[in-house]
Amino acid sequence: MWTVIYIAPNRKEAERIQQVLSTEGLLVKLRSLGSSQQRDSCSFEILVPESEANEALEIMNFN
Repeated sequence: MWTVIYIAPNRKEAERIQQVLSTEGLLVKLRSLGSSQQRDSCSFEILVPESEANEALEIMNFN
């Protein structure tokens, strides 16, 4: 099951966090919270597998 660990304010920030977590070996999905026309400026949920949520949050606290 995928768990939301953070909501990024835009695509650029979401992709930056995704890169950091992926580099650490975690699986990461991004899900937009706006319409497909607003995709770059809408908020994005950052999701990881439930079993990796605590580790992902720890990594985010250091970056």
